Amino acid sequence: MKRRDRNGEIWDFEQEMNSLSSRDGVILGLDGGTTSTVCICMPLMSFSQKLPEPLPILARAVAGCSNHNSVGETAARETLEQVMAEVLTKSNSNRSAVRAVCLAVSGVNHPTDQQRILDWLRDIFPKHVKLFVQNDAVAALASGTMGKLHGCVLIAGTGTISYGFTEDGREARAAGAGPVLGDWGSGYGIAAQALTAVVRAHDGRGPQTALTSSILDILNLSSPDELIGWTYADPSWARIAALVPLVVSCAEAGDQVANQILHDSVKDLAESVKAVVRRLGLCGEDGMDPFPLVMVGGVLEANKRWDIGNEVIKRICESYPGVHPVRPKVEPAVGAALLAWTFLKKETEAKPAT
Repeated sequence: MKRRDRNGEIWDFEQEMNSLSSRDGVILGLDGGTTSTVCICMPLMSFSQKLPEPLPILARAVAGCSNHNSVGETAARETLEQVMAEVLTKSNSNRSAVRAVCLAVSGVNHPTDQQRILDWLRDIFPKHVKLFVQNDAVAALASGTMGKLHGCVLIAGTGTISYGFTEDGREARAAGAGPVLGDWGSGYGIAAQALTAVVRAHDGRGPQTALTSSILDILNLSSPDELIGWTYADPSWARIAALVPLVVSCAEAGDQVANQILHDSVKDLAESVKAVVRRLGLCGEDGMDPFPLVMVGGVLEANKRWDIGNEVIKRICESYPGVHPVRPKVEPAVGAALLAWTFLKKETEAKPAT
C-alpha cells in the first residue's frame, strides 16, 4: 500500500499488527462537523438479513473540527486521518480490513468538494475500499432512517442545514451557508443575535434585556463594551454558539428580547425545512403525503420548557400534516456507517451473477 509521506506516523500501528483476512471486513462511518468529528467502526454485516438490534459497534473515536471552511484544508485532513487511524487501532483492525468508508463532513457543498476529498482518500486506502463522500447532513438523515435516503433532515447545532432526498434519488438543501451568509436559527445565529441585542441595549438602540447581565456574568465581563474584545479575540462559531442555553434561560424567565430571538429562530428553521419539502415534493400534490423529518442537533433537543424543536415541528405541521418527526436512536456517525453499508449493498446487488 502506498504510504503517505505526510502523517505517515499516524499509520505506524499497522506495522505491529498481523494482516487481517477479507473475512474480517469492517466499515467506517465518519461524521465531521464544525464542533467535533466522530468516527465509527462497524463489522461488515450480512446483506441478506435485517440489520441487527442493537447495531454492532466495534470502536468509536472523537476529534475536533474537520470543516475545511473553519480550520483550513490541511488541518481538516489531519483531523480526519487521525480519527480514522484511532478507530481502527481501537477495533484491532487496519486499512486492509476496511471494505467501505463514508465520510460525511460539513463544508461539502459542491461536487468539487466531494471529488477533492475522494482523491485524498484514495491516496490513503487500498484500491479495494469503496469510498463515499457526503455532506454531514446526509449522515444525520441516515441516522434517523437507518440508512435509507428518503425524507428530510433538519440539523440545528452550531450551524444549521436542511437536506432532503426523494426515493428516486433527487436531493435538495436549504440554509447551511455559514454565519456570514445567514445560518439563522443555528446555535451561532441565536447567540450572535443575543450578543447584538446586548450591544444595542447598551447603546440605547434597542430595549433593555436580561441577556445583558446573564451574558456578562457567564463571561466574567464588567461591561457590554468588553463584549467587542471578547467576541473578536476568538470568533469561532462553536465558542459563540455555546451561549445558547443562556438565551433559552432568559426566554423561559420571561425576557421579551430573548423570546423574540427564539421565535425568529423557529421561523427560520421551519422555513428551511419547508423550502426543501416544496422543491422535492415530499408532501405530494395535495400536501398530505407522509415523510420523515429527522431532527438533529443541540438546538433541537427536547425536554425544555422552551422547546425549539417542538415549536419547529408545530409550524411545519401547519403546512404539511403528513410530517413524521424522528429523533434518531443512533448518532450521525453510525448513520454514515449505515450509508456505507447501504451503498456497498447496492453495488453488490447490481453486479451481474457469474
